[in-house]
Amino acid sequence: MSGLQCLASENIWFDKQRYDEAEKCFYEGANGPSTHQQQAKTTLQHAKGRQPKRQHRNSSSHGDQELVSRMKSLELENQTLNKVIESMRAALQKLETRVAVLEKTPAAAAVPSAKAAPVKQVNGDDDDDDDDDIDLFGSDDEDDEAERLKKERIDAYTAKKAKKPVLIAKSSILLDVKPWDDETDMAKLEECVRTVQMDGLLWGASKLVPVGYGIKKLQINCVVEDDKVGTDILEEEITKFEDFVQSVDVAAFNKI
Repeated sequence: MSGLQCLASENIWFDKQRYDEAEKCFYEGANGPSTHQQQAKTTLQHAKGRQPKRQHRNSSSHGDQELVSRMKSLELENQTLNKVIESMRAALQKLETRVAVLEKTPAAAAVPSAKAAPVKQVNGDDDDDDDDDIDLFGSDDEDDEAERLKKERIDAYTAKKAKKPVLIAKSSILLDVKPWDDETDMAKLEECVRTVQMDGLLWGASKLVPVGYGIKKLQINCVVEDDKVGTDILEEEITKFEDFVQSVDVAAFNKI
């Protein structure tokens, strides 16, 4: 086989671009990337680094715009409040002026009323007739009538109160009258107790209650008016019968 025939069977010339690319990759792997690629990487990194700065600038400008808009809204609100305050001040001033005028009005109105009413002047005998008709000091008839009505009302109230029954306070008292011993005549003792009589005292039922050792005490009931009779007086009057009575005790006391 000749050399031309050998070259004709090879396809290296048709795939030259692929072989060049492979050779380039081989040398780059052995010697590192070329200067052109390094410059391209650096440019790409710078572009990536500038992008956040631009974004930061965009965000800062947006924040400034928002701050300016808020300041404008606050200024508008402040102007509105100033207008409201001015209107309130004007209303307050008007109110103070009106109050001052009203305070001065009663004093001014009192001046004409203090003036004396004009007196009609007449001549001749008409002066005497006018003096008789005009009573400068007033009549005593009205005072007498009022006093009479007052006295009549007082008398009517007194009479009505006198007719009304008065409520008398009364109490029911149960007394224990003790003898000296078992030989004391209890019938005579009760008779002595009932001899105690006074205004506002009314004796009631009685009974003998055993005490012990054959001794019995007299238990007697009475009704008294509180304003006239008291327990102290009853005890004092009953204990005067020294031959029969040893002591007197209040067993029960009830208001009626």
